[in-house]
Amino acid sequence: MKRSKRFEGKHVLVLDGYCKQVLPFMRGFKEQGCEVSVLCNSKLDCGYASRLPDYKILGVCDPHKPEASEKYIVKMIKEGHYDLVFAPFDFSARILSHNKEELSKYAIIYAMDRDVFDRVNNKEEVMKVCMENDIPCPKTFFGVDSIDDIDVQIKFPVIIKPHIMYGARGFHLCHTAEEMREYVKEKQIDLKEYVVQEYIPEGSRLMGANVMIDRNGEIKSSYLYICEHIYPEVGGTSTLNGILVRPEISEYCNKLVKLMGLHGEMGVDLMLDCRDNVGKVIEINPRPVHGISVGFFTGVDHAQQILEDAFGKEVTPMEVTQPKTASRIGQTDILWFLTSPDRFRRLSYRLGYKRVKEQMFFWDDPLPWFAYLLGGIKDYKKKMKEKRQ
Repeated sequence: MKRSKRFEGKHVLVLDGYCKQVLPFMRGFKEQGCEVSVLCNSKLDCGYASRLPDYKILGVCDPHKPEASEKYIVKMIKEGHYDLVFAPFDFSARILSHNKEELSKYAIIYAMDRDVFDRVNNKEEVMKVCMENDIPCPKTFFGVDSIDDIDVQIKFPVIIKPHIMYGARGFHLCHTAEEMREYVKEKQIDLKEYVVQEYIPEGSRLMGANVMIDRNGEIKSSYLYICEHIYPEVGGTSTLNGILVRPEISEYCNKLVKLMGLHGEMGVDLMLDCRDNVGKVIEINPRPVHGISVGFFTGVDHAQQILEDAFGKEVTPMEVTQPKTASRIGQTDILWFLTSPDRFRRLSYRLGYKRVKEQMFFWDDPLPWFAYLLGGIKDYKKKMKEKRQ
């Protein structure tokens, strides 16, 4: 039976064409009948290499050029003829949120309101809500505003990181008060702008929750994934994400996004603490994370849910139907295999996954896989330097 094109004729602009999660969203929007444009920085962006979009725009959407990017995106939305604008990454999600009131005259801006976005993007604010509502999280030390406060209440080791950051940039482990004082002085850090929290020890696991909450505050999809492979293994990015079934963790992630007053697609980052096997909230991403691909592969059509929510339709509740599934980024997963001492013990079939889907490669749309590979080779040194930092 031919799939109903419920949103035929709607023109969707997808930003951040350089990020991996544009691919499942563009595919999903197209399957719903939408016309899709994607904003890219380079012809090596996976969004540009894809055959899926109707229009590929080479412009300015670069986290290293925030002011120029904001100016370009705002102008493009005002001058374009889009029904819906969607950002799958923090960078452009912030631009949309901060300009939502003005840009909503021209299109539906699928982003949080500015005050909500800024609150959820502040890691200290998220930790306060967790600790006030008995949601597991690393112990966070508040009121550490200067070097003089370091010896007062902190139990080492601790992590310090900016209130607002992308990825793990600015993240630093301090084993002692002396080490922390030296680091703060050397980097000229203003501790008022940093979160200081308990270090969750090596051996713990990165994991995430993908949550969709509609305009009425109802959870319409929610599932967990765990990062099985990470490259590089310190400070790196997940290369194999597998569905994890832990209802109690899903329950408090859902509780948290409701307490924060959120709306739309978002990811909750957690650490599965090796000391007590409890998933502890690290932060909330006010947009989908790249691990969301595993949801698309297991029965959750996030693109459909966004369109229903944005255009005032009843949002279809969806659940994971194939829990023993993982998604793999083949290019970097090969690097994980070549460098990990646990490479054979942690192969996907040994971890219990019956189905592993390649996140970047489809037979009907193969070029993003190769574009991502070439882009990764071209920028390898720069990206590794950023991860080390």
